[in-house]
Amino acid sequence: MLNKSYFCRLSVAIAALGILTTCCLAQAEPPTVKFSKRCLMINLNEGCAIADINHDGKPDIVAGTHWYAGPDFIPRPLREIPETKDHEYLASNGDQVYDVDGDGWLDVISIDFFEPEMYWYKNPGTEKLRRGLLWERHLLKVTNTRNEAIELRDFDGDGVPEIFVNCWDKKAPLVVWKLIKTPKGEFTLEQHVVGEQGGGHGYAFGDVNGDGREDILCELGWYERPEGNPFAKPWKFHTDTALPHPSCPFLVAKLTDSGRNDLIWAKGHDYGIYWWEQGVPKPDGTTTWTEHLIDNSWSQPHCLVWADIDGDGQPELITGKRARAHGEGDPGGKEPECMYYYHWDKAARQFTRHTISPPGGGIGGGLQICVADLNGDGRPDIAVAGKTGTWVLINEGLKK
Repeated sequence: MLNKSYFCRLSVAIAALGILTTCCLAQAEPPTVKFSKRCLMINLNEGCAIADINHDGKPDIVAGTHWYAGPDFIPRPLREIPETKDHEYLASNGDQVYDVDGDGWLDVISIDFFEPEMYWYKNPGTEKLRRGLLWERHLLKVTNTRNEAIELRDFDGDGVPEIFVNCWDKKAPLVVWKLIKTPKGEFTLEQHVVGEQGGGHGYAFGDVNGDGREDILCELGWYERPEGNPFAKPWKFHTDTALPHPSCPFLVAKLTDSGRNDLIWAKGHDYGIYWWEQGVPKPDGTTTWTEHLIDNSWSQPHCLVWADIDGDGQPELITGKRARAHGEGDPGGKEPECMYYYHWDKAARQFTRHTISPPGGGIGGGLQICVADLNGDGRPDIAVAGKTGTWVLINEGLKK
């Protein structure tokens, strides 16, 4: 029969084992980047950009109706944007910053979700910026409707970015607009059709087939960039990367040592973030993919960003829940906003989630997430705008 002293020694051993296990788990917990947060404004705006607007050498933030001069980020007027009739959106799908007229001051380019007019807003320069005057609006082109997002990208390598438009209408051609100057000195856009097959919700840029040329991916598949002039002829269309309503943008990244690029994508209006591992292509060149789940515990990861925010030399996946993306009609649409980054471990072949702002913390993903060093401390910070506000998230470094 076992005596009392045995049970005492056993209890002590179990307790010691529990303490040791707890300590080991605590020590094994990886450090995470901590952020201090500051709300700049509450409105329906969901787009933002980071650039030096006022020529003081410091990064500023452009976010819809206002711009915010660093380092204090006090709001200053930029443009008026009406609300949509349902009071769910501002009539703008984001902000793109570029010196349209070449006067040395960065301007803003933007378009509505539903209306076809694309405008540029002229930076008024030092004195008018100081006085807080609205920027002059100029029409670039009457383009398309059903515009989910736009992005500036220099497709032809001439140093002047083209404007890529992501249209959620799957039957509408995939187009790129080239910025040109008319004989009268006005700025307008020239349309180039990448493919008549259409695009749909979501887009990404990257070399899918390893030929060294950047392709365009969309909801319906991917367009293979031809050699030479990208606007000389339509691009070859492939359906082997078709995705269900992916984020804007999703990502092309080299996650493994296979030598092939992989995909990181999310369901922009549903639950689910995934990475697709690219395998050996079929004999006819068709790409092959294996799907891996990253996270399906929260919904509406509408924008994905790939940037190194923990300083280890490797990018992290940054995203967040877009609050009320379709009102409250999407799966999970009534659940609280949140924002995370995911660290990729190539050896373990998995992503680990870290919290930037927890559910209900006031910060979601919006339409654009921007990463840059906003305070000059050498660490990349985050600016994000959504229906829960425009926020600055200052990177305070790695902490346990």
